[in-house]
Amino acid sequence: MTITPLVQMRGLTVDFDQGRHVTRALHGIDLDVAPGEALGLVGESGSGKSVTWLAALGLLPGRARIRGSVKLDGMELIGVAGRQLDAVRGRRVAMIFQDPSSSLNPVMRIGRQIGEALRLHRGLTGAAGEAEAGRLLDRVGIANARRRLQDYPHEMSGGMNQRVMIAMALAGEPDLLIADEPTTALDATVQAQILRLLQEIRRDSGMAMVLISHDLGVVAENVERVCVMYAGRLVETAAAAHLFERPRHPYTRGLLAALPALDGPRERLAAIPGSVPEPWNLPAGCAFAPRCGEAETACHHMAPPDIPITGHERVLCFRPRYAPEALVAHHRQPQPANVADMPVLRRTEISA
Repeated sequence: MTITPLVQMRGLTVDFDQGRHVTRALHGIDLDVAPGEALGLVGESGSGKSVTWLAALGLLPGRARIRGSVKLDGMELIGVAGRQLDAVRGRRVAMIFQDPSSSLNPVMRIGRQIGEALRLHRGLTGAAGEAEAGRLLDRVGIANARRRLQDYPHEMSGGMNQRVMIAMALAGEPDLLIADEPTTALDATVQAQILRLLQEIRRDSGMAMVLISHDLGVVAENVERVCVMYAGRLVETAAAAHLFERPRHPYTRGLLAALPALDGPRERLAAIPGSVPEPWNLPAGCAFAPRCGEAETACHHMAPPDIPITGHERVLCFRPRYAPEALVAHHRQPQPANVADMPVLRRTEISA
């Protein structure tokens, strides 16, 4: 039985107007999130993970030009008026940011900040709002919740402030929670507690969750499907079990090879050379080719094919590992005999 996606992205592109030129940050993102699904979005900093969802919710600055389609239960979000988006943000789709200290108002008590979310999204005020705020704090594991409503953010630890952010996100009872690096600034013990809390909440409420992270270990334990992002493109999408057992894209294999082993002899980590290219200075052909040890001539000159594997699994590569040869041959672009005759992809700067 086919499940209708909760969120459906098609051809999502983002350009930033730099004055004399326009730089493309996202290159046609196609992505679905099913109701109740836990989806991981991974990649190095600068890959476009956060920009994807900020664009979807209309949270990018005015110089951003957003094109394509993002539908929530069939409702188009791109290009709609801000008032319509206000009914979606927080109420249908909530977002947890990676730095609670910059997201919480330092001069407002915790109870008032949660109360504002409850008033905006559920119309709760007065004693009913205060009671629900206390219940939410208790739900996210903060002891003496009713008393803590009178605290300011600086009176709480980083882990407690992150729990407050989760409580505020839950205030609207959303269908989708976007957790953007929710444990980056926390120590390992608190990180595990926060991730366990998110899993419990998702299980109890049935909401979908997108976990944005550069930590593959965190993603492996908390999602069902993984999208790997690089230089503004999705380069691999697969079920979590398949991706970690049989990574098809060289970039995915590089990320996994950089993880430390917990058993066996100590070995030097295999780092990926170089860094993610700046969006205004992308190489011709595949953006990962200059860092890829498996790159061939075509990779440096031609756009790699987007190869569907099975179901929702895809890979953007000339020679993906573990992919059936018939699929690769069918989707691979023909290579001219002379390299000089190859169509060169220019760096991603679009004339204003």
